[in-house]
Amino acid sequence: MPLLFNQDGAATTHGNNATFAEVSAASQPWLVEANQLVKRYGAHLALDHISLQVRPGEIYGLIGPDGAGKSSLLKAVAGVLAHDEGELRVFSQLINTEADSELIKDRIGLMPQGLGQNLYGDLSVEENIDYFGGLRLLSAEALRERKEALLKSTRLERFRDRPMKNLSGGMKQKLGLVCTLIHEPKLVILDEPTTGVDPVSRREFWSILSRLLQEKGITALVSTAYMDEASRFHRVSLMHEGKILASGEPARMKDLAAGCIVSTVCADAQQQMAAVQRLSQQFPQLEALGQEIRVFVDSADADTARQQVLQTLQQTPAIAQAQTEVQDAELEDVFIALLRQRVAADTNADVNVAGPVLATAADTAAVVSAARPSTQQLAIEARELSRHFGEFKAVDQVSFQVPQGEIFGLLGANGAGKSTVIKMLTGILTQSSGQGMVAGADMRTAGLQIRERIGYMSQAFSLYLDLSVLENIRLYAGIYGLSRQQTAERMDWILNMAGLRPFGHALTASLPMGLRQRLALGCALIHRPQVLFLDEPTSGVDPLGRRAFWEVLFRLSREEHVTILVTTHYMSEAEHCDHIALMYAGRVVADASPEQLKSRLEQEAGQLVEVDCADAPQALQVLQQAGFASASLFGPKLHVLLKDLEADSQGVRASLQAFDVSAIKPRRLSMEDVFVHIVTSLEQQDAQHQDTQHQKGST
Repeated sequence: MPLLFNQDGAATTHGNNATFAEVSAASQPWLVEANQLVKRYGAHLALDHISLQVRPGEIYGLIGPDGAGKSSLLKAVAGVLAHDEGELRVFSQLINTEADSELIKDRIGLMPQGLGQNLYGDLSVEENIDYFGGLRLLSAEALRERKEALLKSTRLERFRDRPMKNLSGGMKQKLGLVCTLIHEPKLVILDEPTTGVDPVSRREFWSILSRLLQEKGITALVSTAYMDEASRFHRVSLMHEGKILASGEPARMKDLAAGCIVSTVCADAQQQMAAVQRLSQQFPQLEALGQEIRVFVDSADADTARQQVLQTLQQTPAIAQAQTEVQDAELEDVFIALLRQRVAADTNADVNVAGPVLATAADTAAVVSAARPSTQQLAIEARELSRHFGEFKAVDQVSFQVPQGEIFGLLGANGAGKSTVIKMLTGILTQSSGQGMVAGADMRTAGLQIRERIGYMSQAFSLYLDLSVLENIRLYAGIYGLSRQQTAERMDWILNMAGLRPFGHALTASLPMGLRQRLALGCALIHRPQVLFLDEPTSGVDPLGRRAFWEVLFRLSREEHVTILVTTHYMSEAEHCDHIALMYAGRVVADASPEQLKSRLEQEAGQLVEVDCADAPQALQVLQQAGFASASLFGPKLHVLLKDLEADSQGVRASLQAFDVSAIKPRRLSMEDVFVHIVTSLEQQDAQHQDTQHQKGST
C-alpha cells in the first residue's frame, strides 16, 4: 500500500482508494485526479490501480525505475493513451473517450521523453517556435509577444537562427520547453525533460520552469530519472512496477525508511574491497563512491548505526581502524530501502536491491585475462590532444593520465569535447595534433592486437534492437573472433552479470533501458579488454539500474584492474570515480580527485549552506542582486556558498527579511556543486571577454 503524509507531516498508510484530502487544506478542486487507474499492454500491467491527485499551481514529480509506469501515467493524463479501468479527471473533466480528451487538449502542453523529440531538426529555433504557435492557432501579435518573452527567459535570443539539430542538449530542452509553453497551457506534462543534459543546463532548466510556472500560474506533472531533482518538486510519488510505493513532500519522504547512512573512507583499493566484502554480509544496501563506502543501516539512530558498522569492520584487522561519519539519507537511499523492504516482505527473505543482478568476484574474474599489468602502469595517456573541424576547436590540447585499474571520469557540459576525446583515444577519429596512447600504443598506428585490448560503449546505442539478447552476444563474439567455447563462457558471464538469464530469447527492444545498457556493457567486455571506454553509459537509466551498473564497474576496477574511462552527466556517478578531468570548451580546466575538487571549491568559494525561506524563486533573485552570485534554487529552498559562514549568514538574513528565513544550515558539497561553480565561472569569464571585444570593435 502507498505511504502518504498527513497534514502534520506524519507518514500514514492507505489502500489504493486513498485520496490526498488529509495532506491539503486547499478547497479548490484537484487539477488532476486519478482513482484506481489501470493500463495493460497484453498481459503486462503497466498501471496497477494508481490513485493520485495534483493540486493547481504545483510541480508534482513521478520517480521510479524503467518500466515503473511513469510514462504511461503521463500519457493517460495528456489524453494520448487510453486507460483500461478506473477513473481519470483532468480539469474536472472525466476522461473516458478520445472526444473527452479533445475538450482539454488546448489547456495541456506535452513534452515527450528524449532530447528535442518534439522538435524539428532542420528548422531553426525561431521556425520551431513559429510552427508550434501556428499549430496552437495563436494570432501573429500573441505569438510575437510570447516568443520574445520566452526567448529572453531561456537565453535563446542569440540562437534564434540556429538549426535545432546544431543545439546542445540543454539548449534543445529549453527550446522544447518554449514550444510546449507557447500557448500558455494550464497544465504542462514533462517526461524526463533533463535526461542527457549537463548539470548547469539542468539547474537552469528547473529555474526557468519554476519561474515561468509561478508567473503564469501553470501546473506541472513531471517524471525524472534524477532522484536529486525530486527536491525541486512540491510533492512526489515513488513508483515501482505500476504501483505507487509512497507519496508526499520530498523533505518528509526521507522519514519513510527508518535508518541512516554511515560513511567510511578507506585508505586504498585493497582495504576498500575488504571492507565491501565484510559489510555486504551484514548490510544489504551499500555503495562504493571512489574510496568512500556508504552503508544504509536500517532502523537505527546515528550512534547505534556507527557502532554497528564499526563492529563489522573490526572483524577484519586491515580495516579495524576505519574512520566513519554518519550522514542523513538522501531520497535515492530511501527509495531503494523502501523497495528492498517491500521485496523482502513479499519473499520473507533479505534482498540486496541496490545490486540485485551483480556479478560475484568469481564471475567477474572470467571477464579478463589472467595476466594483468601492474596497477602503476599507465593505461591511457593524452598528450596535448587536439581535434579541429575546420576552424572549430572541438578538443584543444587536452592532456591527462590514467593508471591501470583506475576509474577515470571525463566530465563536461554538452559540447565540451568529451566524446571527441574518446573517439580519438579509441582510434575512431584521428587527432589534428598531439598523441593519444592506450595500453602503451599510439592509437593512430595501433594494430588489431591493440584494438582487441579495449572495449567501447558509445553514447549512441550500440546494440541491434531487432535481435534477441543471445543473438546480440553471439554477434559481438563473432566480431572479436571468439571460439565456440569462449563464446559459451562469455555468454554465461554476461547473462549473470547483467541479470539477463530470464531474458535470453527476448528481443533487445523489449528490455528496459537499464537492462539494455548492462547488455551493451557485457558485449563491450566480451573479449576481455584491459581498458574500457564508456560514453554516458547510464543516460536515461533509473537509479536502481545505475547502482547495479556501477557495482559491476567497481568490481572490474578493484578486483581485476580493468581501467575505465567514463563520461557522465549524473554528478552522483562522478563520486564513484578515482580521478576526474573536467572539460570546458574543448579544454581540461580541472584535474583532480573528487575530494580534492571539493576541498578546492570550499577554499575558494566557502561553505555551502541551505536557506529555508518563503517564496524561494523570488528570494533567489533578491539574494543574487544582493551580491550572493552563487545562490541557486534547490527545490523549495536555496543553496549558496558563503566565505564567512557567520557574517555572510547574517547578510543573507538581512537581504531576505521579507521572505521569512526559518533556517540556514550547512550542507556537504557535492560534485554537482563543483561542476556548476567551475563551469558557471568560466561562462561568466567568456561573456565578459565577448563584451569587451564587442566594445573594442564598436569603438
